[in-house]
Amino acid sequence: MADKAAQAGWLERRFGLAARGSSARTEVLAGATSFLTMAYIIVVNPAILSQAGMPVAGVAAATCLAAGVASILMGLFANVPLALAPGMGLNAYFAFTVVGQMGVPWPVALACVFVSGLAFLLLTLTGVRQLIIAVIPPHLLAAIAGGIGLFLGLIGLKEAGIVIASPATLVSLGPLTAPGPALALFGLAVTGILGAAGVRGAILVGITLTTLVAWFTGQIGTPPSDYRLDALAGTAFRLDLAGLFTGAAGIGLLEIIFVFLFVDVFDNVGTLVAVTRRAGLVDAAGRITGLNRILGVDAVAAMLGALAGTSTVTAYVESAAGVAAGGRTGLTAVVTGLLFLAAMVVAPWAQLVPLAATAPALIVVGAMMLAPLAEIAWDEPAQAIPAFLTVAIIPLSFSIANGLAFGIVAHAAFRLARREFTRTDLFLFTLAALFVARFAWMAAA
Repeated sequence: MADKAAQAGWLERRFGLAARGSSARTEVLAGATSFLTMAYIIVVNPAILSQAGMPVAGVAAATCLAAGVASILMGLFANVPLALAPGMGLNAYFAFTVVGQMGVPWPVALACVFVSGLAFLLLTLTGVRQLIIAVIPPHLLAAIAGGIGLFLGLIGLKEAGIVIASPATLVSLGPLTAPGPALALFGLAVTGILGAAGVRGAILVGITLTTLVAWFTGQIGTPPSDYRLDALAGTAFRLDLAGLFTGAAGIGLLEIIFVFLFVDVFDNVGTLVAVTRRAGLVDAAGRITGLNRILGVDAVAAMLGALAGTSTVTAYVESAAGVAAGGRTGLTAVVTGLLFLAAMVVAPWAQLVPLAATAPALIVVGAMMLAPLAEIAWDEPAQAIPAFLTVAIIPLSFSIANGLAFGIVAHAAFRLARREFTRTDLFLFTLAALFVARFAWMAAA
């Protein structure tokens, strides 16, 4: 009893559970929920990076290690319920564009990721990243949160098979009576009913019950082949920093580093805004509590991921699922990180949780993240148009960075048109100009 009391006292002192209206039990449930909604990356990331010639077993181990260590660091040093893992989108850019199209060897590509993380850290220490967040007006912050909510919902509907691709209309309703969609609809009903009844951990319960139904109905797939922990040697510390200055070095590698940096910066801004607002970790002025520590850990995580042997590690918007389950402190992220480390041994079995079981969590969380949209003055064009572009572009382009770019450029254009700009807006206009240059570069590529 004394040991348990001492442990509880340490957790309280370290994470301030009571001050944030949480408890150790709630944080553990929230951490498990975040892990379950993110666990797909354990298989998806190796599948993508293997296209770059990287060993599947090594990438799987590196994915678990990087996500585990980065999430634990975020929890311990920043005390926020924000989990990290190799970012979707950036891993595809790494494999298919950098290695596949540009012909950069994957060890050199890992070096590019490391250097982008170092640049990320320098931008944080010099306050540039904080300036970026400071110039985003409240209505765009609300729009980012709402846009990410729609993004999560769309991902959940897509993973469930409820929404499918259509050559005629882009998207269409899927076969709802098929096993996957039907299972997801069951999970959505269970999670929604439990949430409406005020059951804590409703999302985790919904995932668990849906997985059990999938098991009994034969919808659990065969897990991928196991791997030994020493497989990590296939990717760890294999980055080739010297390759940045020899062979393929040049403007192409600078461009690669810039893209890794640029996308990571703005995807992170959107994710931080959405998750911290949902967790109530913003002050009266809308500033994120402990922002410098969050950004610092995030930058270090990108470098650690490259050392372990994976593409850019970044904050995951799926952390919102843990926040919705009650997570309010860094203990949530620590639990998620520990589960990722445990998954290094049992990664194939962690993937026994089907996408149809985690998809309802994304749909429910996405719905709840739309609440900030009520803060936008929709009858005021200068707010409504940038906000709408942000909300719409995030899910429709599958990119938080794109939505943020459209919103900032539109906001800057309205400021110029109304001649409301001041000297403090110089950074805003510089940022908007960079976004325009980015779109021009993408169009010419």
